[in-house]
Amino acid sequence: MALQAAVHVSDVPNLYQVLEAASFPIFTSRFPSGLESTGKNEVSKFLVIGHRGNGMNMIQSSDRRMKAIKENSILSFNAAAEFPVDFVEFDVQVTRDGCPIVFHDDVILSQEDGIVCERRVTDLNLSEFLGYGPQRGSESDNMGKSLLRKTKDGRILNWDVESDDSLCILEEVFRTVNPRLGFNIELKFDDHLVYKQEHLIHALQCTLKVVFEQAKERPIIFSTFQPDAAILIKKLQSTYPVYFLTNGGTEIYYDQRRNSLEEAVKLCQEGGLQGVVSEVRGVFRNPELIAKMKEAKLSLLTYGKLNNVVEAVYLQHLMGVEGVIVDLVGEITEAVSKMIKLPEKKMGAGDQEQVEREGEELEMKGKPQFSQRELAFLLKLIPELIQL
Repeated sequence: MALQAAVHVSDVPNLYQVLEAASFPIFTSRFPSGLESTGKNEVSKFLVIGHRGNGMNMIQSSDRRMKAIKENSILSFNAAAEFPVDFVEFDVQVTRDGCPIVFHDDVILSQEDGIVCERRVTDLNLSEFLGYGPQRGSESDNMGKSLLRKTKDGRILNWDVESDDSLCILEEVFRTVNPRLGFNIELKFDDHLVYKQEHLIHALQCTLKVVFEQAKERPIIFSTFQPDAAILIKKLQSTYPVYFLTNGGTEIYYDQRRNSLEEAVKLCQEGGLQGVVSEVRGVFRNPELIAKMKEAKLSLLTYGKLNNVVEAVYLQHLMGVEGVIVDLVGEITEAVSKMIKLPEKKMGAGDQEQVEREGEELEMKGKPQFSQRELAFLLKLIPELIQL
């Protein structure tokens, strides 16, 4: 990718005409069961989605739960499947030789001869990528190149977790992860690079090829922070919902489309996308936008550290958010099961009124009994976040 000559997709004149004339196939419609995408653009229940599987790794954290299982791994995805989670979210990038892999960071760090080496993930061939960390199919003590990770404050630490696993490719995830789980596939691009149109198309096509060959009836959601990639993936296929990821104004980027919930909604409407995945603080700061999204028939999911707080999740449910991406999968799914979800029940003729009445009673019984301290937290949550 020649960054010096890179052109932003939005700068290319008449993008839709370019797409129509392009020499790549356009995938057609096959909506999966489990996610209502047939024009309603909404999910059928409050979703809990496991972040990078059973939760992201924060190796600098003192909380053991944040470094229990290697994130974005087969082990992590199947660990999440042990709980009543609906989807797992994970990051997909494409190697130099065209293989979709599952990895979050833009660069991969290792130590060789006492020197820290850094390589861009998308500059690696598949064999080079798989050469890092534990080697699949080998003895447990057979390790590839060491894996390090850089924290936000610049520290470089060993990527140590209690339960490690090999790096994996997208095709392997489809073949080996519990088939009941839906996949929220984040199409990962570097926030600091400007991409050529052909680079985006190549990466998306490589990913779509695997998805359409392997997904079968598994529910799929695509999401991405890259605005042009979001528009392109919607143009390249009409089967799976596409959500635009946004920080909701909690961070500022060069691309104005990324800097507010209002811009996210505008992009979805202009590009025909199905919904928004926002940092939860962005939603708490602008709760009035939830009603506007519903009017526009857009679905709303959230992510962020606050989604590991039970009270914050329950508050979002009351506000009309349709699902949360969480790290503490066990804790949050248990809380959601008690507070929000109602048991499924088949209805016969004439049972509608009785079922609705029973449902209301069950919902009232399932509502949490907050302590005074917890109630104070709930009441202060939104105004405190607005001040951040």
